[in-house]
Amino acid sequence: MQFTAKELAERLDGLLEGNPDVVVRKLAKIEEADEESVSFIANPKYAVYLNTTKAGILIVSKDFEASGTYHSVLVRVEDAYTSFTKLLNMFSGSDSKVSGVEPMAFVSQKAKLGKDVFIGNFSYIADDVEIGDNVQIYPNCFIGKGSKIGDNTRVFPNCTLYHDTIVGAHCHIHSGTVIGSDGFGFAPQKDGTFQKINQNGNVIIGDHVDIGANSTIDRATMGSTVIHKGVKIDNLVHIAHNVEIGENTVIAGQTGISGSTKIDKQCVIGGQVGFVGHLYIAPGSQFGAQSGINKSIKTPNKKWNGSPAVEYMDSLRLINHNRNLPEVEKRLRLLEDQLKSLLALKND
Repeated sequence: MQFTAKELAERLDGLLEGNPDVVVRKLAKIEEADEESVSFIANPKYAVYLNTTKAGILIVSKDFEASGTYHSVLVRVEDAYTSFTKLLNMFSGSDSKVSGVEPMAFVSQKAKLGKDVFIGNFSYIADDVEIGDNVQIYPNCFIGKGSKIGDNTRVFPNCTLYHDTIVGAHCHIHSGTVIGSDGFGFAPQKDGTFQKINQNGNVIIGDHVDIGANSTIDRATMGSTVIHKGVKIDNLVHIAHNVEIGENTVIAGQTGISGSTKIDKQCVIGGQVGFVGHLYIAPGSQFGAQSGINKSIKTPNKKWNGSPAVEYMDSLRLINHNRNLPEVEKRLRLLEDQLKSLLALKND
């Protein structure tokens, strides 16, 4: 695949600076690019490569200040990172789709398939499943009884959707993900054993949701575990029963969210963050990596960090105080020794 600078500028609705006839055939990191490569500058720290990169074309934001001598043709766009994402799709062919049911897939006669659906080998589509148009279900997937999948959604290999799972349109569910497994519900008994509590709810996932590889979302005990539209979930995330995740929230890898916690819209959750159960998290909340959240947060648009989590600036001060503790201890011991010496002199 190849594009001229003029063609790329037109596709990205960008402003061209330089030779419109420059041809690129591949994508590359800015420090590794050659004359046939297109790269981008979105993070200011990479601006230092402007004068040394050999990239034929660079995608930059409209307000990017170019200085010095540089080799590349510039295409100025509203958002360099978003535009480069479009290029990734163009070059990778990720928008291309196949259709049809492969011969070793099982599809129940009671299932309903939309137009141009693809079902890969060794996948199992149970009774009363409804699959929308242009859905791609890759090999070794299980779609349980009564589940529904919206138009243009992709379910990558080795995924499991338990019965009655509802998935919206334009979603991506990556390999190894399990949706609708039992919530962690056990009633303690007098003899010290635990009685399993049946989990009778389901999972509902909105439109434009991405779920990373090997993530798990438990079905509700009663009602539904709900992932609202636009949510982005990284690999290795666990979401427990009856949790609700608000619109356009992003969750980084190895985060765990305990049962019945409600996270409102547009939150940003770093890696390895842990939430205890039955909390409410206000919209726009942001959490640093490895934060531990043990109480509800009702004030929106605040940053939190640490375990237990405190407001972000307070956490930085605590970290700084902790670093100084050895020196404080040393000074305290010195003061104690001096006090002992003074008391000894007084007693003499």
